[in-house]
Amino acid sequence: MPYYVRKRIINVIISIIMLIILAITLLPVGWMVFSSLKSSTDIAIGRVGLSRNLAGQPVVHWENYVDMWKNVNFGLYLKNSLIICGSTMVLAMIFSTLAAYALSRFRFPGADFFSNTILATQMIPAIMYLIPLYIMFVKFTVLTGIPVKGTFTGIILIYSAFFIPFSIWILRGFFASIPKELEEAALIDGCNPFQVFRHVALPLAMPGIIATGIYVFLTAWDELMFAWVLTNADTMTIPVGIRLFVGNYQNRFDLMMAAATVATLPVVILFFMLQKHIVKGLTAGAVKG
Repeated sequence: MPYYVRKRIINVIISIIMLIILAITLLPVGWMVFSSLKSSTDIAIGRVGLSRNLAGQPVVHWENYVDMWKNVNFGLYLKNSLIICGSTMVLAMIFSTLAAYALSRFRFPGADFFSNTILATQMIPAIMYLIPLYIMFVKFTVLTGIPVKGTFTGIILIYSAFFIPFSIWILRGFFASIPKELEEAALIDGCNPFQVFRHVALPLAMPGIIATGIYVFLTAWDELMFAWVLTNADTMTIPVGIRLFVGNYQNRFDLMMAAATVATLPVVILFFMLQKHIVKGLTAGAVKG
């Protein structure tokens, strides 16, 4: 068999396998959207097709989305999630970018120990922090009179503290992959170290920064455990709001699917807006680490 024929067959087989994997990946998302247009009864009994009226005609329940906004203040949860996740992403990227650049370019006592300590923090399960953080919030409020639990500031600081170490470790590789000769040339041309960072290193590492920032945003967007414990009725995020559909509203599965669909839209829009940077970020920083 000629080489080009064999190669074409292999490419076709790989394409078919990738399409199958893509279909399996998108199946839960498609089922979520499809279920959001059915009645809660049909979802509970496991009916595969659309709901039908008394005449046997298929019915699309668009009113599920209207009821979702009426029964629960979903707009408040959406706003809270955007504020918390957006602020977390900005804070994490600012601190982790500066720290990662310093660790990749400057040698100082304890640099290696600090880098290894950052990685070690990711080996501890997050649930082990929950009770100590809750007690710390309560004690801080008792001692200072400043409320922390149930505020945007408290949950944003906690999320930022969780994501900054991992972001530093990832961005350190991106900055390390930038040739030092470019920065040395900028220094010879008269730039100071901050100008080198701003005009040379930062633009070259921007795909990695964007990819890491999106990862932080998506992880914070889906986080439930800490948001469930450390927020209140005014600062609850979307995962907590969707959780309220279970039990409190007679297990309205149709409204849960509608809420999950709406909660997915900002993530999808963000991905398609920045997909080029995400692809660049996935491949950048792989030269050195």
